[in-house]
Amino acid sequence: MSRHEVKGWCPGILRPMASGDGLLVRLRSLTGRLTQEQAAGIAYLAQQFGNGLIDLSARATLHIRGVTDRTYQPLVMGLTHLGLTDPTPEAEARRNCIVTPYWEHGDGTVELAEKLAKALQEQETLLLPRKFGFALDSGSSPVLRDVSADIRIERDTTGTLICRPDGAVTGACVTPESVVDTALSLAKWFIATGGESRMAAHLAHGVRLPRAFMEREAAPEKVMVAPVPHRSSVGILVALPFGQMEASLLAALASIAPLRLTPWRMVLLEGQSEPPVLDHIITNPRDPLLRVAACTGAPGCSQALRPTRPLARALASHVPPAVSLHVSGCTKGCAHPAKASLTLVAETDGFGLIRNGNACAAPSKHLLSPEMLLEDPDALFL
Repeated sequence: MSRHEVKGWCPGILRPMASGDGLLVRLRSLTGRLTQEQAAGIAYLAQQFGNGLIDLSARATLHIRGVTDRTYQPLVMGLTHLGLTDPTPEAEARRNCIVTPYWEHGDGTVELAEKLAKALQEQETLLLPRKFGFALDSGSSPVLRDVSADIRIERDTTGTLICRPDGAVTGACVTPESVVDTALSLAKWFIATGGESRMAAHLAHGVRLPRAFMEREAAPEKVMVAPVPHRSSVGILVALPFGQMEASLLAALASIAPLRLTPWRMVLLEGQSEPPVLDHIITNPRDPLLRVAACTGAPGCSQALRPTRPLARALASHVPPAVSLHVSGCTKGCAHPAKASLTLVAETDGFGLIRNGNACAAPSKHLLSPEMLLEDPDALFL
């Protein structure tokens, strides 16, 4: 079985993480939106000070790869000039927010996101777990339910704004003026009552919520269908194979429109009604690559035991509709932490095969080489 090191924290601009291809620098905008100038600037900086590869994560963040000790400071200076850095590494870590990409201009989402981010930056004594996060999912219906978060700001069935702890079906009724203070009070309650990692796990231990957070029922859970490239009221979504692009592609997208980052390894081109004609993007909602997840793999990731994406790409055309494939370089399963129909997890001497499980589940078969898997790929999905 492959092993991995659990870091327990996420990289940022001010706290990069070492990887197999250099330093990984992770950046997030306050609202999930990048102006054309910011997106073009990131593309230039990634080419000049990284290896030219940019990842889009399941947290709607951009990762600049291949940064070196020599190029790191010039990169930070450039990102600061673009208005993308925080005052301190600690403030950056607290500002762990994800925003629905479907907000409308004038609906208050941008102002609320900026207010929440600023408040978190200033909470110097709020010592939350490293991966504790907030979801601003305040559209007409929630779209971030499948995205990891601990405090969720969304609407109930009447359209009322509520602040809800993850793992609970109720939340506190809030207004745009009170929601930030309410969210912070919930975070402080989590710490005061012994919360150690994630909100849902804390509630599962039987701790009782404050009465205010039991007053309004959240909108009922819906079966979430994985988003595909589509046209929305605010723009058009296009996907990136495995969530990765070269800096030149980001520059090309930046020349078209402002970008909104999503947690689905897609970008939304604001105000556009037709997909751009560009190489290395996915615009067909039936493209089989949309059914495949694969992490960076070796050698780009120091924890991965084998390359992943060449095998994932070779198998993609054999993945039936409504079936998902995950090829993981280790048991951590960064590209797809949830269960997949079929997971191939790298081991020292090949791949392990897991059906209807995630990368840390026990494989039913071992010692499968890429050559063996490609001998009869259709048989894998029977």
